[in-house]
Amino acid sequence: MLRSPESAQQATYVELFFDLVMVFALNRLVASAVTGLEGPGLDSSDMARRWTALGRTVLVFVPLFWMWTITAYRTARLDPRGPAAQWAILTTGFALLIMGANVEHVFDGAGALPFALSYVLGQLSWSVIFAVMLGGHPLARVYWRIALWFAGSGPFWILGALVPGPAHLLLWILAAVIDVGSARLGWPVPRLGRGRTSAWTAAPHHLADRYTQLVLIALGETFLAVGIIYSTGPDRGAGYATTALVTAFVTVVLLWRIYFHRAGLVLGEAVAAARDPAGLGRFVASVHAVIIFGIVITAIGHELVQIHTLGRAYPAWLVLVLGGPACFLAGRAALEHAVFSRVSVRRWIGVGALLAAVLPLLTAPPLAAGITAALVLFGIAVVDTRRAARRPPEPPHPADSRANWSWWRRG
Repeated sequence: MLRSPESAQQATYVELFFDLVMVFALNRLVASAVTGLEGPGLDSSDMARRWTALGRTVLVFVPLFWMWTITAYRTARLDPRGPAAQWAILTTGFALLIMGANVEHVFDGAGALPFALSYVLGQLSWSVIFAVMLGGHPLARVYWRIALWFAGSGPFWILGALVPGPAHLLLWILAAVIDVGSARLGWPVPRLGRGRTSAWTAAPHHLADRYTQLVLIALGETFLAVGIIYSTGPDRGAGYATTALVTAFVTVVLLWRIYFHRAGLVLGEAVAAARDPAGLGRFVASVHAVIIFGIVITAIGHELVQIHTLGRAYPAWLVLVLGGPACFLAGRAALEHAVFSRVSVRRWIGVGALLAAVLPLLTAPPLAAGITAALVLFGIAVVDTRRAARRPPEPPHPADSRANWSWWRRG
């Protein structure tokens, strides 16, 4: 039932099938966010509505991303070609489908309970099943601890779905903190201990590939969101609408280029070479949460640009159009440090430039913000390309690896 050292590190077709459901879930998240962020008005109630919609998007993103993450960790430890792992992936995919189908209604009372039940049952059930199936194997204790912590957060998810208003948000925030915080602490349980049997140690290349595939999924969602709006909108074919579409396409291409140059390509090698692959892997996973959220925010921003190309830009919209790429660059700079043990100055300069552009662009249409973000990303991509020109591909050297230490001593 467990993955052997000789198992292939590439994702299996059933895992890629699960990723298709994640595409749908992210698409519904983007659509839900755009609905909450639209509408004119500069009074306090309109501004509060937009910022609340943005905060709700962050909150809903957490369980969606966490469902995908826990599933990826399971398939890194278990043989994905075995029937147990495949049933786990498919049934979890169905739970993720129900979550995605209810994303747009989780805060109006109609979709909160199906969303919460699907998440809790999807996370809890297979943790218990695998704990029982593994019997006396040391990994079974890890799954029992995970199950107990999900059983502890589950009531908050379900109760939050049943109560309206601010209590709903507070209970779900508490549940999300329990889920993510307990994992960070190693799921400690009295008499069962704490700590992890790290999936990153067992399958670093597999998990690195899974996270890079999730980045591509998020990038593809931007194409999907903006392309649908362009093809169905009343301004299809107009020069400004086409310019917004081209800007979104160029932005996504630049995000792809910056991510895979070059840390994204050698991520698995970097984790495998680290002295503490488990610790580095956990950091890399956290960094990818920031990167992928930045891409999702960028998709929301460009959908708003496509709808209101030459209209008024509101502060919350600029946070999306400019803050999404800034969030991506911050995560990508952290990934650079994890893989190559260096500070990526140009990426942090890009973050500063994007944030500094918010105030001047308050009086410009949303399209101007989209073009500004694309220009900043283009400058970073050009510097990356020039720096790598006529140089051999740089090998990874994470901060705690022996390879990095010998490279540093060679100068």
